[in-house]
Amino acid sequence: MLTIKEKDAKYNLHSWSAQKAINPKVITKAEGIYFWDDEGNRYYDMSSQLVNQNLGHGNKNIIQAIKDQVDNIPFFSPAFALDVRSDAAEAVVKASGLKNAKVFFTNAGAESNENAIKMAKQYTGKWKIFSMYRCYHGASAGAGMLTGEPRHFANEPGPAGFVKYDGPYAYRAPHQVKFRDEDDVADFYLELLENQIRYEGPESIAAIFLETVVGSNGVLIPPAKWIRGVRALCDKYNIVMVCDEVMAGWYRTGKCFAFQNFGIEPDLVTFAKGVTCGYVPIGGVIVSEKIQKYFDDHKMMCGLTYNAHPVGCAAAIATIKEYERLNVEENVAVQGKLLGDILEDLKKKHPCMGEIRRIGLFSAIELVKDETGTALVDFNDDPENLMGKIIGMLMAEGFFTYSHENMVVIAPPLIITSEELTEAMKIFDKVMSVVDKMI
Repeated sequence: MLTIKEKDAKYNLHSWSAQKAINPKVITKAEGIYFWDDEGNRYYDMSSQLVNQNLGHGNKNIIQAIKDQVDNIPFFSPAFALDVRSDAAEAVVKASGLKNAKVFFTNAGAESNENAIKMAKQYTGKWKIFSMYRCYHGASAGAGMLTGEPRHFANEPGPAGFVKYDGPYAYRAPHQVKFRDEDDVADFYLELLENQIRYEGPESIAAIFLETVVGSNGVLIPPAKWIRGVRALCDKYNIVMVCDEVMAGWYRTGKCFAFQNFGIEPDLVTFAKGVTCGYVPIGGVIVSEKIQKYFDDHKMMCGLTYNAHPVGCAAAIATIKEYERLNVEENVAVQGKLLGDILEDLKKKHPCMGEIRRIGLFSAIELVKDETGTALVDFNDDPENLMGKIIGMLMAEGFFTYSHENMVVIAPPLIITSEELTEAMKIFDKVMSVVDKMI
């Protein structure tokens, strides 16, 4: 009889991996911010799995809502109105703060971005789609072409019309570019973007996509002036502004949605992950008043078998209630400050730690070789698998997270306590001492 791991190797294909190179752990239990393997080892879940389990593992109220909906109506065609669909859409719109918005529900973040592409094209009658380098929007056909890092290579050549632009990343800006302050950063990157708009032809550009706060590519937090400037450019050239909040949404940055930190209102907002914390899949597009009203008289060419799945909607309602019941916004403010203080103290201690970027409970640490900030590994090039070894060292000590290029992401469940966070970061401190000796 095959073991769980043997059967996994025989029948499962794992994402983003050469199959012979992986050795997945067998997980037997998960609760709160922890999970356990089949050898009894406990791990701090310091990335909330895929930055989606914002309320941790085993939330009883979400689980009960799922059970109740399965007992009632587990599935019904999207063509029909159900109480759970109406209530879920209302809860999402109210959380967004966007007046007279509506929701088109999907099954995941990539599907949300796919449908946002189509809505923008239909609404504007234009066909080019701008998206940022150093972003991730999904791996499906359209979302994969939006993605601005090596994971989109497998989607190429892909359909025409996808254009990449440089978003703010002052720490890795060209060496000859010197910035005085954040406004200077914003002005520089806005000028680059407007030049591209003009040369690509505003009359052909349907949408500008951006991760409001870039997630897996390094928690890149834009200057407020930049994101407001993008809003102004979209207004100036009749372009739809799409904020991808799949990872940054649902209190990860402190606000329910990351765009709320910057005082702007997008035209479309894509979401998934934290809306159900992964308990069941669901995502969606929040559609602003001007665009949803366009579809009053124009057929919306979007559809999915599992659009507004009743069980997903029930989980979303319960999850949004749990964010309020658990005072998550307040906890993120407290624990986010604590995490920031700990990271800044560790940076003073460890030469391997370069720039730290953080907002709410969303942080990335650049690992560097020297005081000049030379990245520990080159872009998309880590022949000795140094980052893999570092993540492995953290895992061996009971600290689970992931890396991208030379960066380590720390994004724990939003329910984490000060005691849990402090204890987990002692592990990070210990492993960084080993990394110091590696550089």
